[in-house]
Amino acid sequence: MSDASISETPLRTIFEIRLNGKTVSISTVGQAYRFLTNFSSVEWMEFRSLHADAVRSLQGAADNAILTVPATDAVRALFVKARVL
Repeated sequence: MSDASISETPLRTIFEIRLNGKTVSISTVGQAYRFLTNFSSVEWMEFRSLHADAVRSLQGAADNAILTVPATDAVRALFVKARVL
C-alpha cells in the first residue's frame, strides 16, 4: 500500500482554496490527503462522513491512478459542503 501523503498522482482538477488570506492549490492526491489530514479532526467533525469518504478515496487513488476520478469527486463533495471552494 502506497503512502497517500507523498503521492504525486494528479487529481482530475486543481482545487484553489483561500486559506488565511493565501490561495492554496491542490492538484495531487498527496496534496489533498495532507490538506485533509493535517487539520484537527474537530475541524471536519461536521462533515465526518464526507471527510472519511474523501480520505479513503485518496488512499485508494494513491495505489491505483484509475481511482483518481472518484477521489476527485469525493474531495469536491467535501469542499463544496464545507464551503471552502
